[in-house]
Amino acid sequence: MRRGGQFLALAAAETLSLSGTRLSTIAIPWLVLSTTGSPVLTGLAAMMEMLPYVAAKALSGPLIDRVGPKRIAVVCDTASVAVVMLVPLLDWLGLLDMPLLLPVVFAMGVLRGPSDAAKQAMVPDIAELAAVPLERVTGLVGAIERLASTAGAAGAGALIGLIGPGQALVVNAVTFAAAALIVGVGIPGLRRVSEPRGLPEARSGGMSSYLGDLREGWRFLRGDAVLVSIVIMVATTNLLDQAYHAVLLPVWTQSSGHGPELLGAMFSAFTGASIAGAAIAAAIGERMPRLMVYTVAFLLTGFPRFLVIALDAPLPLIFLTLAIAGFASGFLNPILSAVIFERIPKPLTGRVTAMNAALCFALIPFGGLVGGALISTIGLAAALSLTGLAYLAATLFPLALKSFRGFDKAVADASA
Repeated sequence: MRRGGQFLALAAAETLSLSGTRLSTIAIPWLVLSTTGSPVLTGLAAMMEMLPYVAAKALSGPLIDRVGPKRIAVVCDTASVAVVMLVPLLDWLGLLDMPLLLPVVFAMGVLRGPSDAAKQAMVPDIAELAAVPLERVTGLVGAIERLASTAGAAGAGALIGLIGPGQALVVNAVTFAAAALIVGVGIPGLRRVSEPRGLPEARSGGMSSYLGDLREGWRFLRGDAVLVSIVIMVATTNLLDQAYHAVLLPVWTQSSGHGPELLGAMFSAFTGASIAGAAIAAAIGERMPRLMVYTVAFLLTGFPRFLVIALDAPLPLIFLTLAIAGFASGFLNPILSAVIFERIPKPLTGRVTAMNAALCFALIPFGGLVGGALISTIGLAAALSLTGLAYLAATLFPLALKSFRGFDKAVADASA
């Protein structure tokens, strides 16, 4: 019962925080676009959140290993409540403009990065407690993530249309508060402070010890060819996804004469279908040929959804394409997470998973700017076509690397 309760607590916290995050990823770009009309400023706002998010996630790994993921998650989610509430407060006072919004968005990214990294670092311990394959736990977590994103996107579109993007972020603050409470009450301190592993700087304490831990995680990551290949591929596709979600799709929605309700429905179609894919990955993930499934899923989830928007296809075809792409995407994170976790020694889990995730997210801060700049220079349809083709190339390129063949090979004992 206790083991099940810990997993349910993590699942509930993830559901709440991701639902709120999905709301903010729709509300903030829509707020900027509706008040300024500028795709470039919309991309800038997205960058101001994602750049500190990536940096804070990368730097949080040693703290997670030393302090424990639970404490980091609770502190960051609690602080996020106060920061997020600044947006609706300033909006209510009539003081919300870009010079005030951008620092708030920056602080949101600083707090979200370590919180997300801490929750991710809990997964191997939960799997070990439950004595189930990592693919099953990562698949269930993936299904939960997509369910939360679906509910968050659908609710966000309706809520933004009803009360406006600024005031809608009150719900985001509530989800952070609930997530902090659930993690604090329902999950124990899963990992003790890691022991120094012999580096001179790790024995001296203080900042030098922290930097030593950080360097140790970096050395391990860069020495694993499979992890490096994953980082390069995912970082590139994440850049293009951010351009799509933060700028290209909102601009297409607005220019087509639609409102935030359609934007939320499109996100929901994608993430809703991905729940089925993640559920299948959870059920049979350990028996699937990882490299083949991973490659096919990326091909289906990438280029087609850029193409149908670029061609201004009928809405039924767009929603069908998004559903197929979403279903395929449901297989990606469960497989990726299992590969990553099983290759990392347990004492390094926090710092290596945080650094890996941060590097995968490293180009996301520039995705919005890339999308805005492309629209301004070559137009919306050409920008969608170009980013879609780039997505296809990024997906196929790693298959030419010999190192990527190790993707299917499980590491026998990553905890040694």
